[in-house]
Amino acid sequence: MDFRKNELVTVSIEDVGTDGEGIGKADGYTLFVKDAVIGDTVEARITKSKKNYGYARLEKVLTPSPFRVEAPCPFHRQCGGCQIQAMSYERQLRFKEDKVRNNLMRIGGFSAEELDRVMEPVVGMEEPFGYRNKAQYPIGKDKEGNPIAGFYAGRTHSIIANTDCMLGRKENKQILEVILEHMKRYGIAPYEEETGEGLIRHVLIRTGFHTEQIMVCLVINDSAEKVEKAMQNKQEILPGQGKLLQRLAEIPNMTSVSINCNTVKSNVILGKDVFTLWGSDTITDKIRVRNMETTEMSFTGEELTFAISPLSFYQVSPLQTEKLYSLALQYAGLTGKETVWDLYCGIGTISLFMATAAKQVCGVEIVPQAIEDARENARRNHISNATFFVGKAEEVLPAFYENGGVSGLTENGAFRNPDVIVVDPPRKGCDEKCLQTMLRMEPERIVYVSCDSATLARDLRILCDGGYRLRRVRPVDQFAQTVHVETVCLLSKLHEAKHYVNVRLDMDELDITSAESKATYEEIKSYVAEHNEGMKVSNLYIAQVKAKYGIIERENYNKPKSDDTRHPKCPKEKEDAIVEALEFFKMI
Repeated sequence: MDFRKNELVTVSIEDVGTDGEGIGKADGYTLFVKDAVIGDTVEARITKSKKNYGYARLEKVLTPSPFRVEAPCPFHRQCGGCQIQAMSYERQLRFKEDKVRNNLMRIGGFSAEELDRVMEPVVGMEEPFGYRNKAQYPIGKDKEGNPIAGFYAGRTHSIIANTDCMLGRKENKQILEVILEHMKRYGIAPYEEETGEGLIRHVLIRTGFHTEQIMVCLVINDSAEKVEKAMQNKQEILPGQGKLLQRLAEIPNMTSVSINCNTVKSNVILGKDVFTLWGSDTITDKIRVRNMETTEMSFTGEELTFAISPLSFYQVSPLQTEKLYSLALQYAGLTGKETVWDLYCGIGTISLFMATAAKQVCGVEIVPQAIEDARENARRNHISNATFFVGKAEEVLPAFYENGGVSGLTENGAFRNPDVIVVDPPRKGCDEKCLQTMLRMEPERIVYVSCDSATLARDLRILCDGGYRLRRVRPVDQFAQTVHVETVCLLSKLHEAKHYVNVRLDMDELDITSAESKATYEEIKSYVAEHNEGMKVSNLYIAQVKAKYGIIERENYNKPKSDDTRHPKCPKEKEDAIVEALEFFKMI
């Protein structure tokens, strides 16, 4: 049966996709239905129809799933933040466990039997709302021209006005209303992406979960040079600045008010320059060590204190972060004699956790400000056995291994052959050069902390093929109501003798198309969209990039009749996104 766009269909939802969408069939035709919950029977309107599958929008729930709950946020369907808020929390945890497991099987090639042995139950939250200590609100204006704050609708830059996000702290609403009222009173224009005009771009709010200290940072469309000069001359940067600071200072626990300068037309929220207008440059918070061997994950009595600036990378879910880092510490198996590398260390949170139980720790991070924060955090916690370096992990680690040291850390056999390496990379995972150097260093244990189970699976396969065995895997729910999940893995070095069988293959026996089947066009499109804010790429563009990199396409039996037919050339930004996808799927 053929289905067309805008057609209404009845769908029984039988599964959940990686982005939280319900998956079901109508007369054998597979549909992906946003906002549908597994177990639902729904009426859905088709928004995009392909040959074998399509996408649909939920119109009406005919028979609700036993896993469906009443979502407390009235904007959850429009907002791009909470994709699975209508799903019970217990079912959310199962979804995240399955997501990690399926990626490890599909991408990493790990067997179901192996995963049965190593996977541990997902670590859930006691309270799956109000858990975020950081929120970044884009500022815009409504149809009447009034300033608004909220969040972007899914895969758009259209702002949904909402000052009371269910995931954030309650004080955020009061802070935003003070700022919006001040903007309206003094005629301060919100930033407009299309024109590059307007002053206020975003409002960043951070809260110390244990200290309750509050930081407010206004991201403005103005140059750092202009702001610095104004501050030297004791001039106001914002109209009515004194009144605004006075009102913000009256909010209980307000500790820091600053501005950040960003004049770049991009999706990057923060610029590199921050100027404190009132109070401290930073706020502080604590991360407590937990005993992850106990059912209640009880506190050990140990804790670390961290200074947090507007630019600091600091996990947004403090209580889950304690569990995440304590789990990493547990997996590291430290006795006080070990040397540890912490790659992608940020402000030193995991490094300092490890330093409390290791002989010596070396952290690496590309952001200079983060390393300054890491060193200050070490001093703050009276830790002297942690060293930090600025640079890319894929450059610092090989330089040390191959050249016998890096600036500030001379030849050291313990660091050249560490006992433990900890990695906590960005969503794109570890650079392959970094992974290969880790294999050459031959640590006894590798602890991998990941925010993307797809790139995790890819990297684990490289490490396991290089002489390591996957020992433990445990997902941690850092972001309830969303599809995102963190994972902590333990790998240990294999010491048993290896046996090899030499096999000779004639190239004529290999089907070249098998190498091309690592990812379908739809998988490439999905990867590009997920990692590039909904970017869409056509089959034509993918084919152009594949051809550029020597991936031979099968014969096209739908060639244009004219040999002179001209095709649009793939734009640079889309080519880069497709290349990233091809690299991820190991096609280039």
